[in-house]
Amino acid sequence: MKRTALYKKHVELGAKMVPFAGFEMPVSYSGIKDEHMAVRNDVGLFDVSHMGEFVLKGKDAEACLQWICSNDIARMKNMQCQYNCMPNEQGGIVDDLIVYKWDNSEYNLVVNAANIQKDFDWIMGQIQAKGFDVDLSDISDELALIAVQGPKAMELLSGLTELALDDIPYYFFNAGKIAGVEDVVISNTGYTGSGGFELYVWNKDAEALWDALIKAGESVGVKPCGLAARDTLRLEKGFCLYGNDIDDHSSPIEAGLGWITKFTKDFVHAEYHKDLKAGGIKRKLVGFKLEDRGVPRKDYPVESEAGEEIGVVTSGTQSPVLNEAIGLAYVSLEHSKVDSVIYVIARNKRLKARVVALPFV
Repeated sequence: MKRTALYKKHVELGAKMVPFAGFEMPVSYSGIKDEHMAVRNDVGLFDVSHMGEFVLKGKDAEACLQWICSNDIARMKNMQCQYNCMPNEQGGIVDDLIVYKWDNSEYNLVVNAANIQKDFDWIMGQIQAKGFDVDLSDISDELALIAVQGPKAMELLSGLTELALDDIPYYFFNAGKIAGVEDVVISNTGYTGSGGFELYVWNKDAEALWDALIKAGESVGVKPCGLAARDTLRLEKGFCLYGNDIDDHSSPIEAGLGWITKFTKDFVHAEYHKDLKAGGIKRKLVGFKLEDRGVPRKDYPVESEAGEEIGVVTSGTQSPVLNEAIGLAYVSLEHSKVDSVIYVIARNKRLKARVVALPFV
C-alpha cells in the first residue's frame, strides 16, 4: 500500500485509515456528519494526494486533448480548468478528469487514483496511434494535493498568501507562495459543492503547508476531513463518482454529462454518442429520495411500481444536511421523470422512493 506525504499527519490527528485505490487513506477523523457539516458551514481540509497528475507538452497538445476528451479544449483560456471525460471505443468512459491549461502547448491532467496506469496507457496509445507530437509524463508520485473546501476557505487562505484569491474565477488557477511554501498551484475547484480551493504542492513541502493550514484555520473552525465526508458531500450535489455512477460502459449522455460532450469537434467514438443523443437514450442517471426507512447502496436493484426491474442504484447515503436517504440510479427513460415513483430493493425489502431534481442540496 502506498502512503501520501501527509500520512503521518493523519495518524497524529487520530484518523481512521483504510485502503483506497492502493493507498492508506483517512476515511474519517471526528465523524462523517461532523466533518460534512464543517465543510458546508465553515471549512474542511482533505488530503487527496492519491489523485493522479499528468503533464502533456508539445506542439500537438491541444489537438491531442481535443481527440481524447469529450469537452472543447479549444475554448479554454490560459490558466483555466475544464471538467472532462475521456470516451473509450465501446461507448463508455475511460475516466473523468480535470484539464489545466498553462498555454497551448502545456497542460496538466488530474485523473482518478484508481485509474492512473489505465489512463496513462490509454492516452499514450492514442498519442502513438494518431502520431501526435507531444510528451506525456506521470508526476503523480511527486505531488501532494490538499483540498480546502467550504464557505470560509477564502478567509483561511487569504491570510497565508499575497495572491489575490478574488481574482481567480471558478475553474481557473494561479501559482505562487502560500504560508511560505513556494510553487503552490491554487485552483478554484473542488468536489464538495461548498466552494473552496485545491492546492497542488511538491511532496517535500506538503507537511509544512498542512500544518500552516491547520493552525491558521483554528479561528474559522477548520476540520480535517476524510474520504467518507468527501463522498457524502459530492453525492448531495449530484456529482458523479467514477466506478459508481460512470464507468467503462456508461455514456456521458446517459449520465447527464451532455454539457461536457461537445459535438463541435471530433473525439474518440464521437459518432456513437452523437447518435445516442439524437436517437434517444434508453436509460438515464437520476437522483432519488427514499420515502421508506433505509439506506440505498450501490448495486441495489430498482423496480417499477408493477415490480419490473428498471435499473440499479449507483450511489447512496444518508444526507447529513437533509437527514434523508438519497441516491443516484440508472433507470429506464420512462421512469426517469421528476416525481416518478420507483422502488429500491434492499435485502429483500421493497423501499419506496421518488425521483427528484439534482442537486439534492
